[in-house]
Amino acid sequence: MVRRRMMARARLLMLVLLGHLANAVEVPLDLAQPPTITHQSPKDYIIDPRESIVIHCDAKGKPHPSFSWTRNGSHFDVEQHANVHMKSHSGTLVVDISRERAEHYEGVYQCTARNKHGTAVSNNIVVRQPLEFSILRALLKGSPLWSKEKIKPIVIQEGVSLKLPCRPPAGFPPPIVFWMDNNFQRLPQSNRVSQSLNGDLYFSNVLREDSRNDYICYARFPHTQTIQQKQPITVKVLDLDAINDTMAAFYNDTDLFSEEPVDERRPTFLIPAVPSSSKMVLRGHVLEMECIAEGLPTPDISWAKVSGELPATRTSFLHYHKTLRVVNVSEADAGEYRCTARNRHGTAHRTVHVTIKGGSSFSLTLARMFILRLLFAAAPYWINGAPRNLVLAPGENGVVTCRASGTPKPSIRWAMNGIPIDNSPKDPSRNVEDDSIIFSDVQMGSSAVYQCNISNEYGYLLANAFVNVLSEPPRVLTPANKVYQVIKNHPALMDCASFGSPVPQITWFKDSRFGTLDAETHNVHDNGTLEIHVAQSRNSGKYTCVAQNSLGIYENHVHLEVKEATRILKQPEYRVIQRGRSVAFECKVKHDPSLVPTMTWLKDHGELPDDERFIVDSDSLTITDVTEGDAGVYTCIMNTTLDHDSASAELTVVEVTPRPTVVNERPEPPTDLELTDQKKRSVQLTWIPGDEHNSPIQKFVIQFEDTLHHHRGHWHNLTEVSGSKTTAHLKLSPYVHYTFRVLAVNSMGVSQPSLPSKVFKTDAAAPDENPADVHGFGTEHDNLVISWKPLSGLQANGPGLHYRVMWRQKMMDSEWTAVTVANNSKFVVSGTPTFVPYEIKVQAVNDYGAAPDPPVAHGYSGEDLPVSAPDSVQAYVLNSTLAEVHWVPVPPKLIRGYLKGYHVYYWRERSLHKNNPHHTEKQILTLNGNHSHAKLPGLHPFSLYSFNVRVYNGKGEGPPSATQQFETPEGVPGAPSSLTVTNTNVDSLSLDWKPPHERNGVLTGYTLKYQPAVASRQVDIATQGWFIGLMCAIALLILILLIICFIQRNKGGKYPVKEKEDAHTDPEFQPMKDEDCTFGEYSDNEDHKPLKGSRTPSSGTVKRDDSDDSLVDYGEGGDGQFNEDGSFIGQYSGKSASRDAVEGPESSEAPSPINAMNSLLPAF
Repeated sequence: MVRRRMMARARLLMLVLLGHLANAVEVPLDLAQPPTITHQSPKDYIIDPRESIVIHCDAKGKPHPSFSWTRNGSHFDVEQHANVHMKSHSGTLVVDISRERAEHYEGVYQCTARNKHGTAVSNNIVVRQPLEFSILRALLKGSPLWSKEKIKPIVIQEGVSLKLPCRPPAGFPPPIVFWMDNNFQRLPQSNRVSQSLNGDLYFSNVLREDSRNDYICYARFPHTQTIQQKQPITVKVLDLDAINDTMAAFYNDTDLFSEEPVDERRPTFLIPAVPSSSKMVLRGHVLEMECIAEGLPTPDISWAKVSGELPATRTSFLHYHKTLRVVNVSEADAGEYRCTARNRHGTAHRTVHVTIKGGSSFSLTLARMFILRLLFAAAPYWINGAPRNLVLAPGENGVVTCRASGTPKPSIRWAMNGIPIDNSPKDPSRNVEDDSIIFSDVQMGSSAVYQCNISNEYGYLLANAFVNVLSEPPRVLTPANKVYQVIKNHPALMDCASFGSPVPQITWFKDSRFGTLDAETHNVHDNGTLEIHVAQSRNSGKYTCVAQNSLGIYENHVHLEVKEATRILKQPEYRVIQRGRSVAFECKVKHDPSLVPTMTWLKDHGELPDDERFIVDSDSLTITDVTEGDAGVYTCIMNTTLDHDSASAELTVVEVTPRPTVVNERPEPPTDLELTDQKKRSVQLTWIPGDEHNSPIQKFVIQFEDTLHHHRGHWHNLTEVSGSKTTAHLKLSPYVHYTFRVLAVNSMGVSQPSLPSKVFKTDAAAPDENPADVHGFGTEHDNLVISWKPLSGLQANGPGLHYRVMWRQKMMDSEWTAVTVANNSKFVVSGTPTFVPYEIKVQAVNDYGAAPDPPVAHGYSGEDLPVSAPDSVQAYVLNSTLAEVHWVPVPPKLIRGYLKGYHVYYWRERSLHKNNPHHTEKQILTLNGNHSHAKLPGLHPFSLYSFNVRVYNGKGEGPPSATQQFETPEGVPGAPSSLTVTNTNVDSLSLDWKPPHERNGVLTGYTLKYQPAVASRQVDIATQGWFIGLMCAIALLILILLIICFIQRNKGGKYPVKEKEDAHTDPEFQPMKDEDCTFGEYSDNEDHKPLKGSRTPSSGTVKRDDSDDSLVDYGEGGDGQFNEDGSFIGQYSGKSASRDAVEGPESSEAPSPINAMNSLLPAF
């Protein structure tokens, strides 16, 4: 009977545990809930006499809890102590000990937080002074001491290796070792100087700056919380000359390590001492291996697992890659591990064979460990963590578990709201079973806080866990529209933190409530988080999480963005440079354009020197005037907010003068290719490197040939791995017959390929991907051509490749039409409506199945000519040469294709001048895209134009609009078509011209302008004989002409106004001077005055000037106008009678020879 009852209780307990394993969630603070302690001081509070005592106690709850304290088991009234106050909205006590002795407040304090739903209590906090604590610890506990020894100073030559032993005293558990100086500052470590697992300090090579007298090894013993130190060690690093100079002073009490100069050398190992060793580790424990090497320059250490890959998630490298650490090891981690030390002079290797043990074969070892553990007492400790809060809906079942262990075995006591549970009100839904309280069919009002106290003679554990009975519809606590970003091919996790009582069920959808998720690629965790195992670009989009229980439903939307990975396309390369020259390292990176990149350069895993010689650009690092100190390893790191990539290269600085160097050659090809860990789509390839020939191998190139789809000898690059690796995990495609080979690459070139591996055949499978570049377009008005890029042989994954082509009209919710097409690249659908949108899918299928559901592409069926012309066509004349045409665009349905633009046809019908003929030559203005107006430039003034507008698509033009007309206003006429000078006389000439070709309106007159023309010649021929004779002849003719002019002036000629001239002498013309028989000086201002007879009235006609020499005076007509053909209306003759009547008393001027000559030329 008893056994049956115990079995029933065990089943009930198991069901409750399974049903509420994921129910330990945070209750939103707007819902009723009992108090929860959120912050409290540690159990042992040591008083600092310089500061106030602050005993923390914070809690949350709804309503917000109130706080009270006990001291040494009795109520502690804060208000009775002037030096004590409690922080507002908190239970934290602050005790001011500046005015009172601290020992008055020593004791055991406990905080209580309560509201109407329950009571929570803190730990017992022991407040004590530090002196008492230190004395007690000194009396009860002790620490092992270092053996006393006299450590002699170490004098060592620069460049050699060095080991400083620590050898701390034994302790349980073992002490933690670290090296510091006299000022308690940790000694700097690097890839050159590092600490081994046993605490010794190793130098791969010593430098002058390593000299110091305070190398001190410290050991901290966790069990006693004490620190012991070793005697300081003095190290003095000298070069050979300094050693010889100081040998006498140090001979008696120093160790002289070397007397020979130290040359650069290849690496040798200090740890482990033997080439091959073995190590055994228990399953589930931590595997630690170390390799420390000496050499000059300092070697770099790398690790590899010979028989497989290192577990990336459980592997870490410590002490500058000298220590390999693998946590939680299993049998898969067994095998051979290799560490490689490398510098520019060569490499060295060490191998460690690791064995993983566990299970029954280790029962004796486990028993010994158990017996050893019994020898040591232990305070209580949690086995599976402290009990968790429990939220239940009315009628549900649950359990609160308080499971702990200790030595001796601790006892457990339960309390409810701070009162022992035996003295608490009875609750039929509650049943206490040792370390668990089982609740069944709970009801509203059963909320409370339960305390479990687990203790033995060495300590105690106190925990609060509330049971909150709520009836709440679901809510999602994850912020709405949260955006998650993840790198492609990485897992993606999207939260759906929810709360409800009963616990809501979580369902995820993509894009809509009908977008179900593939169970093979997606996983919903118990806490509602959606995991996509390997995120791809197609996984980007909107996701909906739905939380639902019996009281309601709640939706929340989040967004996933899958970004491209950051990759270094061109890595920096190993460089050897002469001192004083410049060197550049390139580091070209490709990253997702939406992520902000940051490039960082490091030298020897530290920051670049603060030196202007180091020039950092966006994708390169340049070092000018290189020195020996610039040698080292340079690393470029490209960081984004989501990922990063890095690459390193070594810089070696050599002297300018030639030195004997080691002959470097291309490496020998790798050997002994072996295929292991063979799976359907992957295989492990291992090999043994060939001779490096004094140039380190930088990388291995792995190639393959496919004898199923290609002829032999057709090799392809598959992947590359670092030169420090001898194994590669190869991802393969189905339905391929693989043969592999490996090539080694160093600074001198590429090795010959290795011998081929054995053939590895992968099984056929359904295609993994669908065709790309799916398009839909029409070649006729009633068809749809669906095209795609076919899959390659490697992408087919199997025989019988064909395609399932599917299409349907968009936005009609019609069924998909599907056809099967042989291995082709297009399919034509006939009988389609003209230019309608279609949804298109093309899926790859072979004899083993179909590829995943393809994405939807979009296209249109074929175009046809537009069936409508633009409407409401109008023209607006802007000026005599520019007009603007407006129209209403054609509706898209009537275009029946992709709108390419509009054509405006316009032509000049005729000039509005009566004599101009008709013009019928048409011009076309092309407008690309959608337009509703256009300007027509370059029009002829005073003309009649016609125009129409047509729309055009990819097929051609539509019908024209109704032809419209408009007239351009008059414009400026063109120049006369010709101008000739005839009948030139001494004082007159005739002008003939023809009307302009472009009248641009009704001609109303002509304007004649003229000015003197002065000829100039710059050739110096004054010394020529013929020129002298010619000048004499001309001078004679001028003299005769002057005499004639003088006579005519005295007579007055035929001018009837001679009396006026005598009375009003022209100030611009002076008589000849008596003394030199020359004319008076001629003013140059004549050229800058308005020419007589050249003034133009606003009416456009030639008007009379004040000068008597105006050509108008010689015409028969009184108005001086010209005919339209350009000839004078009257002939040149004497002055008309009307002139004398009009002029009145105005002065007249006799025409001088100069004026007569100047008047022959028109004004320009």
